[in-house]
Parts: sequence; C-alpha cells; structure tokens
Amino acid sequence: MTSIYLLTLRQLSGRWRLLIIALVSALPPLVAVMALYSSSALSVDAFETAVLGTLLAGAAAPRGVRAVAAAALGNEVEDRTLANLTLTPVPRWRIVAAKLLASITVAGPFIAASAFLTAWVAFLGDATAALAVTVAAVVGVALYAAAFLWLGLVSSYAIGAGLLYIVLWEGFLSGFVSGVRLLSIRHYSIAVMHALDPRRFAAGPHVAPWAAVLISALVFAGFIMLTVRRLRRMDVP
Repeated sequence: MTSIYLLTLRQLSGRWRLLIIALVSALPPLVAVMALYSSSALSVDAFETAVLGTLLAGAAAPRGVRAVAAAALGNEVEDRTLANLTLTPVPRWRIVAAKLLASITVAGPFIAASAFLTAWVAFLGDATAALAVTVAAVVGVALYAAAFLWLGLVSSYAIGAGLLYIVLWEGFLSGFVSGVRLLSIRHYSIAVMHALDPRRFAAGPHVAPWAAVLISALVFAGFIMLTVRRLRRMDVP
C-alpha cells in the first residue's frame, strides 16, 4: 500500500497539475483581500455566501480536488496500467485507500491553506473562525476526493463530468433548490463550519450539523465502497 501511495504521489505531482491547483486555491484569499479594502465591505452573511460558500467550497475546492482525484485511477485506466496494480497481491481496498490518500495529500494542503488565509484575512485574525473554515474545507476535500476517485474509474470523461457536476449540482441547483442541499458536498462543508464556530456564523437555512456529519461519513464510506466494488468487478484491459 505504501509503494502505491508513493507512486501515486509522484504521478499526481506534475508541474502543471500543481500549478492549476495553486491558481484556483489563490482566488479565495485574493478576493478576501480585495473585499477587506473595498469601500463597500461585505457583511458576514454575504461574505459567507459569495466567498466561503460559492468560491471556496463550491468552486476552488472541487476543481482543485478534481484535477488529482479523477486522475488517480482514471489515468491508470487510460494508460492501461491498471492491470499492473490489480495483478499484485494487494487487496482492492488497499489500492483504493492509497489512491485516495495520495489525492488528499496533493490537493489538501493547497485548499486548507486557501481556506485558512481567506478566513484569517476576512475575519481579521480570528483564530476560531479560521480554524472552522479550514476544517470544513478539509472535510470537503475528503468528500470530493472520494467522489472524483470513483468517477475517474467508471467514466473516461471524468474531467468533463466532474465539471458538469460542480457547475450544475454544487453551483446552480444546490444554491436555489433547498432539497438538493441534503445531497451537496458544498453544504456539508458549510454546515461543519457553522457547527465549529456558531458565534461567527449565525444559524440559517443550512443542513443541521449532526446531519452533515452523519451524511458526510456515509457519503465518504459509500464512494469508497463503490470504488472498491467497481475495481473488483470491472474488466481490466
């Protein structure tokens, strides 16, 4: 498992992929700085909706994670090297776990740093708020990684399908249809943020914290199980 993890780290740490993740991760803190020095400062609710919810949790995090997680197994299928993994005496769940951990390792620090800097700047060094936003972002990274890892294994169009999911489901539908929030990774992340710092982030029409934690765990475990099942049953060329 360790060798697969280290090999995947090298595969996913290409210069251009890291540059893309760095660029999308730099947008939220940049917007936070611009908002801080703007003549018409945003309220906490407006900043949460526009920057933390839409830009960070709904755009930067999924796009950054998609760039690595969809490729972790997807590139193995495309390059016809997946057989090399499946023929090794390693349980399928260990292969999936190594790929998932590698994806989180590559994308996680960028998104976590982006979340921390965004909250630190916007809330003037409030450590509790910065920690809440950072932890929530890491939860989002883990869930997106599990989802896109599975998508990269089942579809040769994972990049396009992932972008469609981000734009339509996480971006459009979850913002306007309240019922969709129960199936939205972005809103699970936001709910965790509210639970960790209810003082800074007031109550609103969000997923209940207990529901967000429970559903997040189920979604994470569910996508791992689906990926392992797919890896066991697919015809590997």
